[in-house]
Amino acid sequence: MAAARTGIDPSDPYEREAQTFPVLGEQHVARMMPYGREEAVAKGDVLYARGQRNVDFFVVLAGSIDVLDTDERGTQEVFTTHHARQFTGELDLFNEREILVTGRVGEDGRVLRISRTNFRRMVSTEADIGEIIMRAFILRRVGLIRHSHGGVTLIGSGHAADTLRLQRFLERNAYPHRLLDIDTDPDAGGFLDCFALTPDQLPVVIATGAPPLRNPSTPELADALGLTEQLNPDRLHDVVVVGAGPAGLAAAVYAASEGLDTIVIEGMAPGGQAGTSSKIENYLGFPTGISGQALAGRAQVQAQKFGARLAIARPATALDCSTRPYGIVLEGGQRIAARSVIIASGARYRRLDVPHYAAFEGQGIHYAATAMEANLCAGEEVLVVGGGNSAGQAAVFLSRTVRHLHILVRAPGLAATMSDYLVQRIASSTQITLHTDSEVTALEGDSYLRHVTWTNRKTGAVQRRDISNMFVMIGAEPNTDWLDGCLALDSKGFVQTGPDAPGATSAYATSKPGIFAIGDVRAGSVKRVASGVGEGSVVVSSVHQFLHPMG
Repeated sequence: MAAARTGIDPSDPYEREAQTFPVLGEQHVARMMPYGREEAVAKGDVLYARGQRNVDFFVVLAGSIDVLDTDERGTQEVFTTHHARQFTGELDLFNEREILVTGRVGEDGRVLRISRTNFRRMVSTEADIGEIIMRAFILRRVGLIRHSHGGVTLIGSGHAADTLRLQRFLERNAYPHRLLDIDTDPDAGGFLDCFALTPDQLPVVIATGAPPLRNPSTPELADALGLTEQLNPDRLHDVVVVGAGPAGLAAAVYAASEGLDTIVIEGMAPGGQAGTSSKIENYLGFPTGISGQALAGRAQVQAQKFGARLAIARPATALDCSTRPYGIVLEGGQRIAARSVIIASGARYRRLDVPHYAAFEGQGIHYAATAMEANLCAGEEVLVVGGGNSAGQAAVFLSRTVRHLHILVRAPGLAATMSDYLVQRIASSTQITLHTDSEVTALEGDSYLRHVTWTNRKTGAVQRRDISNMFVMIGAEPNTDWLDGCLALDSKGFVQTGPDAPGATSAYATSKPGIFAIGDVRAGSVKRVASGVGEGSVVVSSVHQFLHPMG
């Protein structure tokens, strides 16, 4: 009621000052003092600047620090100010990425400067202070995204495959941005004129102080924005986790928290297939549900808090298991050395065997149903193909904003493959129609998908609908192509472990000593988020036994 009376939007972190910009107690500041050094600062001093890495953490003792956003033209604007007993920073203090904003002294005063190393030690040692800081950092990143502070501008057609690819990468990596859709946004033309761009050069990404990036590849965009980790090829890691889905992130949390030098390799963004889920409602401890991206984001921060590193946009392309230490080769040729390897590279949805299918991937055919896709097809008729939980979650989520939603399954029903709570919601929704014993038989369109035809295999009945967005969530193919013959796989390409793997010494061990497999990529695994998290936590004990065998 208070929010209604005052006009405060409870979903906007900037309105929740007590949590987003908390004032520390005097006892908190006193306990923080031994971790840093006190310094006098003068108005106008720049304490940290956008684009820097490994900046320090500051607590205001007297005076103030202004936090500035810099737009595409280099103009700076103060969007918040820290006063006495408030602190600087957001989630990038837990990693080595380029920071998004600038901190400048607003009034003469004194600050407590804490180095990155001591900051991490303090957060782990002073648990109550760490909780305040962690909550504030998460909310601040949400605020940056909501208000596009510290971000970039993406210009392109909102339905084009490359625009969607870049937008999806930015959103899934929680990077602030705004989209100027040339098909609908009147401001787009002015930006094109300002930066001397023509429509054939789109999509473009405009970042502060840099020339426009014309349709960059995903790795090029990650490099330009400072999202990629600076890897040392001479560093020998205790554990390299390949894949940042729930299983891989859980393994990283437990490995790093137990003092192992841990790095996670991920080709796209944290969360894996689960990260594209709009809401997971049967995961323990979240009675109201949580989106896959939010769950993955929290797990990522948790792992980084304990010292794990996360390298994105450089997928693993090969595993060299011919020598020890093992070598993981990344796209672009970089190589990482590992004493042990945890394979958590997951699985991907299969593609339909329908003519012209490839032509519409990314231009009407989607494999994720997040808020981005929901906005894309709001008010339209859409199709979800698949009968598993991911398809059910997508259908329920999208049905809130689309005109009507069709679910297509080859089976006679959903009960055998989908959780009952989703089956019941789909059955009771007037916005959803279920088509059983059916399959897609034709796709039509021009630059984008326009029509979908499906056929009932029992009756032969054919339906052709005006559908421009189809969500395909059928089956799973393991992401094991990069293993290049190193490990024993089953007939479907999943990694064999335990009793099925020659020479395996534990439940998640593979046919090579020191290489383990968990989550969806493992043969015989249960394809559930909770199962993957459980495997990720348990496998670390086997890693310890391998790295430190008893006498």
